[in-house]
Amino acid sequence: MVSLARTPLRFTCHAHGGDGPCNASGPTDFLRVGLAACIASGLLLGASDPSAASVGKLTPEERTTIDIFKRSTPSVVSVTNLAVQRDAFTLNAIEVPQGVGSGFIWDKEGHIVTNYHVINQSANVRVTLGQDKAEYMAKVVGVDPDKDIAVLQVVGLSDGLATLGPVPTSGPAPAGGPITVAPPLPATTVPPAIANQLQPLCVEPSVDGLQVGQRVYAIGNPFGLDFTLTTGVVSGTEREIQSLTGRPIQGVIQTDAAINPGNSGGPLLDSSGCVIGINTAIFSPSGSSSGIGFAIPSDTIKSSVGSILQYGRVVRPILGISFAPEQAVETLGVKGIMVLSARDGGPAAKAGVQGTTRDEYGRLVLGDIIRAVNGSPIKNSSDLYKILDKAKVGETLDVEILRGSSTQHLAVTLEANDL
Repeated sequence: MVSLARTPLRFTCHAHGGDGPCNASGPTDFLRVGLAACIASGLLLGASDPSAASVGKLTPEERTTIDIFKRSTPSVVSVTNLAVQRDAFTLNAIEVPQGVGSGFIWDKEGHIVTNYHVINQSANVRVTLGQDKAEYMAKVVGVDPDKDIAVLQVVGLSDGLATLGPVPTSGPAPAGGPITVAPPLPATTVPPAIANQLQPLCVEPSVDGLQVGQRVYAIGNPFGLDFTLTTGVVSGTEREIQSLTGRPIQGVIQTDAAINPGNSGGPLLDSSGCVIGINTAIFSPSGSSSGIGFAIPSDTIKSSVGSILQYGRVVRPILGISFAPEQAVETLGVKGIMVLSARDGGPAAKAGVQGTTRDEYGRLVLGDIIRAVNGSPIKNSSDLYKILDKAKVGETLDVEILRGSSTQHLAVTLEANDL
């Protein structure tokens, strides 16, 4: 038996401007008095409240949001990172999900763009397309760990498909050093049944004109809740975040649209419904959205994806050096990058750049300190990467170094990163 607490019922009669209880001698009288008070104050749905007549009507802004969501949702996919584990009882190898993210359809050939960290260290990758939630296996066409971008391709139904092999991983690498990426894979013909479901999103060629305050829309699968839409504005531009390799990603878009775990790899759209970025990271002590999210800009996406689709990898110019942590240089009271080593046969070594060594007595001999490139001051690694990201393979740079107490200028011809 459930016993109800005998707390005296109170009804606030706002229609009379009072905060005291309405006079009622019993439940029936209470309801009658309360109903009369609500009618008198016009609070019932359909009464004199003018907003009641507008229920169901949409504002122009709401229509735009709904239209963008309906047009874009078929192009957003769920990406599941699968790992292989041994069953504790049968010892059979089984695939288990170890992470879920988002992605979006790039073209009619079945290419899907997502974040590298979404599929990192996976044995297989499974994607879920459309409202019917059909599941397909995908192969990794190529990855760009430096920019946290990966390109997948749908290859067939998930049932009975052979293992596609592990995704190459990439840990922190020396500046200009080789980055392990996925090798080029042979072209795959997408089954017609799948091709009919592919609706690519339009991608803005550049975000140079992006303004703080512009409306943006994020679609993804936060916490496994598929096809979730959040809205906000551009909160900032030209931000910088770090990739898994430690290399900075520049030109990043900051937004207050809610981005949570599972949104990674999903599109950030503008008011025309075109992709202006890939939702990538959040700034939050708790791991949940705190109103500060980051998206890789479409300029970077198009550059990386275009290179991956053409070559199976991303080609970038390198100096071929590793350098000391910035704190170590600051203790010397100078600004710049201290070279720890210049790879034998690399661009820097050919130009005469010297790394840190020890003399015959075991004493440390500091390497060259890079202070400027093409006249632009180099205060930290971010400054150097900004220049390298804009440079081309084969381009010769004027590198100003501090060696001992003397300043020298060396001509370094950039080469492509090794695989």
